[in-house]
Amino acid sequence: MRSTIHPKHDRSDALVLFGITGDLAYKKLFPALHDLEAHEDLDFPVIGVARSDWTLDELKERAEASMREHVEDLDEDAMRTVIDRLEYVQGDYGHPDTFERLNELLDDCSRPLAYLAIPPSLFDEVVEGLDRIGANTRGGGVVVEKPFGRDLESAQELDDLLRASFPEELIYRIDHFLGKETVLDVMLFRLANPVLDTLLHRHEVDHIQITMAEDFGIEGRGGFYDSVGAVRDVVQNHLLQIMAVFLADPPVSDDPEALRDEKAKVLKAMRPMDPAEMVRGQYVGYLDVDQVAPDSTTETFVSLIARVETWRWSDVPIHIRAGKAMAETRTEIAVVFKRPPLSLYRGEGMDEPPPNTLRFRLKPGERIDLGIQLKEPGEEISTHGVHMTYEWKPGQGRHTEAYARLLGDAIKGDRTLFARSDSVMAAWSAVQPLIDEPGPVHPYQPGTQGPPEADRVAPPGGWLRPLYGDE
Repeated sequence: MRSTIHPKHDRSDALVLFGITGDLAYKKLFPALHDLEAHEDLDFPVIGVARSDWTLDELKERAEASMREHVEDLDEDAMRTVIDRLEYVQGDYGHPDTFERLNELLDDCSRPLAYLAIPPSLFDEVVEGLDRIGANTRGGGVVVEKPFGRDLESAQELDDLLRASFPEELIYRIDHFLGKETVLDVMLFRLANPVLDTLLHRHEVDHIQITMAEDFGIEGRGGFYDSVGAVRDVVQNHLLQIMAVFLADPPVSDDPEALRDEKAKVLKAMRPMDPAEMVRGQYVGYLDVDQVAPDSTTETFVSLIARVETWRWSDVPIHIRAGKAMAETRTEIAVVFKRPPLSLYRGEGMDEPPPNTLRFRLKPGERIDLGIQLKEPGEEISTHGVHMTYEWKPGQGRHTEAYARLLGDAIKGDRTLFARSDSVMAAWSAVQPLIDEPGPVHPYQPGTQGPPEADRVAPPGGWLRPLYGDE
């Protein structure tokens, strides 16, 4: 029974956490609830639902342990308030009695928000259970974690399942990258600085580089990671969503759908990716990780080229790479501008000076660098490169963690930072050729920049090296 309620930023009055005894709740959701209580006063019940044969006291002990371990600036009063609001329903998701007991606890609630911190394979049981007790007809929404499917077909099936019970405006597809402070800075940079935004155009930009490198492997996550790989784990969702945020034109208003419309336009304008423009890699030692298949061809590294056919970005290749066990940990968007037609002031015997660059480092920390050329000091008329840098300092304003921001937005009914159905399907449509024709996987040594074969799809002039302080 699909809800016919179309709320206008109606605030939820209860939170139902399915999978409350799992790792996501322990590492992210309890700390997020602490932060929200400390700064916004949630003032509603938090009802956990799980199969684990725990008592309410055991759940409260786990919640306290979570907040003490994962909250940097712990507020004892906020922690106690969150713990006091907890309720627990133990039972199988496929059993009607589980939802009948949940319904009793929701008796006085008119807009319960359900958070599905569970594997997608269990979504159908939970959504059907919420349907039976009419939770969706009360104006409450549903929050689902990525991955939103494993390919285009499964993503469409998941979408059909959710939209059979909930309207699109009550479905919150959460990608925690979109709640990061640094990603929001990338979005606002273009909107707030038109003098620089005019340079972000195919007439001025040679290419764009998006990097998500990590210097660690997948120890402890072998079973999960071996079933997905880099393309599904971070490219289809995190990196394409970041790309869309950066490439999107300014929205016509501050309505949540206005920004989501512009992001959707970018993703819908993507060409289907060409398998010939992708190289996959697997670090040496991956096959020894617990729960990884001994003959696995899952990629831990991928380098590829995306192309967005809009008036602004046509003919600007977007080079994307992501990898585990690489030389450094760094997430960055870099714009490489076109070179001047003539380089008149080079020193004798000097190489061509590097192009201007605009770089947004999202991790570690936050930094924005504009790379330009200035006169080399001395008598010779020649140039040298310098960087104009802004670096975010710890303690510079209250830093809201991504899960706290996104969970708070879902509670308030603000959809701005959540993925919309058409954007998700457009991203899968672009990536699907790579899943259908993945090609070989090439070995690479840990602590390197990936397999040598990836040079074939590298940006002109190669990938930008880390700036000072990143090594």
